This record gives sequence, C-alpha cells and structure tokens, in this order.
Amino acid sequence: MAPAATLVADEAAGSANSLSFGRTKDGKKLKIRSYPKFESLEEERLYRKQHLAAAFRVFAERGFDEGVAGHISVRDPILTDHFWLNPLSQHFSQISVSDLILVNEDGDVVVGDEPINAAAFAIHSEIHKARPDVHAACHAHSVYGKAWSAFGRPLDMITQDSLRFYKSHSVYDNFGGVVLDREEGVRIAKCLGNGKAAILQNHGLLTVGKSVDEAAFWFMSLDKTCHAQLLVDAASAGSGHKKIIIADEEARFTHDQIGTPEKGWLGFQGYYDEILAKTNGSFLK
Repeated sequence: MAPAATLVADEAAGSANSLSFGRTKDGKKLKIRSYPKFESLEEERLYRKQHLAAAFRVFAERGFDEGVAGHISVRDPILTDHFWLNPLSQHFSQISVSDLILVNEDGDVVVGDEPINAAAFAIHSEIHKARPDVHAACHAHSVYGKAWSAFGRPLDMITQDSLRFYKSHSVYDNFGGVVLDREEGVRIAKCLGNGKAAILQNHGLLTVGKSVDEAAFWFMSLDKTCHAQLLVDAASAGSGHKKIIIADEEARFTHDQIGTPEKGWLGFQGYYDEILAKTNGSFLK
C-alpha cells in the first residue's frame, strides 16, 4: 500500500498552513498533512491509483454519476504520456484500483480489459498534453454544474468559496454534442488555458489539478458554487435585492489563501478518510 500522507512541521513549507494555528501553548509546532514523498515511482503510481479510485467513490456519493457520462483521469508517473481512468460501463461506486484502465496518447488500452469512454479520451488526452503541470482532470454532468452551464457565463465572485476560482475558470461556449473529436479536446484545453476549471456550456464542469485529490476537490467546490449562484440569482430576481460582488483586491488576496494546489489537495483529505472508513478500504484492492 502507498504511504500515508507525510506531515509538514515547517510553517513556511506551503500555503496549506496559512489558515491554521500551528502551535501548542508550549510553543510546539503542530504538523499539517501534505502530499507525500515517495521512495519510488512505483509507490507513487499506487498512491495515484488509490486516490483516483477514492475520487470515483466520493463522486458517486454526491450523485455526480449519470450512466456512462463522467470521467476522472490521473497521469501515470512512470509513463508520463499515459493516464489512468475509469472503464466505460462501471458505476463510480464500484470502481477499485484493479478496475482502472491505463491508456497511451493514441487511446490504446495498455493495462486493463475494458473499453474507455471516447469522450474521456478526446478531452483528457489533450488536457494532459497541453498542460504538463496538470496530473489529473475531472469531468462530470453534476446537476448544479450543468444547470449553471446553460447560461454560458462565468461565475460571479459572490461568496468566499467562489474565490477559489477567481480569474482561474473559463467558459467553453462551443457546444457540439458529445465530444468525440480530438480537435474539440484541443479547443477545450485551449479554453482552459492556465486555469483550474472550465464550464462547458450546455454540458457540465471540468476541473484539473496537480493531483487527483486537488482536481476532485475543485470539482466538488465548483458544483457547490454553481448551486449557490443559482440560488442567489433566483433570490435576487424574486426579491429585487442586488447581489454584492467581492472587490478584486479582496478576491485576489483570498484566492491566494484558498485556491492553491496545496489547499485543493488538503481539502480532499477529509473526503478520502470518510470514504476509506465507509468502505473499509474496499476500493484499494
């Protein structure tokens, strides 16, 4: 099994520490979880696969599944132009490490004996190719995400949580049906740019991260942010009250506190622990 997350005592080690009190009354520094360090690439591969399988289970619990739609990928740390993702017809709630499929940059299955979603390959292959810094991507047709996507517009910065996506999300406004063409994957990757998320008009949400934990947490937060925006807009239209947009200076400062890769990774750990406890680790097999 992969190692548990390492712990960082140095308060300067990463921005994950910036919103915590890290000392006892006796002055002892307390430790905060961070992405682990590995003794081998094989060990890191196992860790990535375990957390990918966990992300599917977490998504299932939140109703992000819909038939064969939806996919999460993570880059292989050894074969870096290959990535792992879910088999086409397996429900998110049933996916374990041994079910994951490894594909190469041409879409050929390298490990596994199940087909993959063609749209998953078209989107994820081009994102992994365009963004060497991105090791994971999530796409699903979550209810609030696809509802908000029908407007074809970015989110307003109206809540603290929305600031995770301040100047870090875009709108892909060229809906062309199911994404089967790699050229559309290229266009989606271009629209994503250097951001962490894209709203695919009339379709759903897409998030990316340096870890599958980060990408999964951004997706969960983005869907909740879409939900909040829908509620706020409905209340504003019904009551006549004007919503208040957070100013750029405060938005930028807060984003730098809560929108970093370290915070995204850390944000997912509680959900990983929860699904580990609920399933007795069945997804690790």
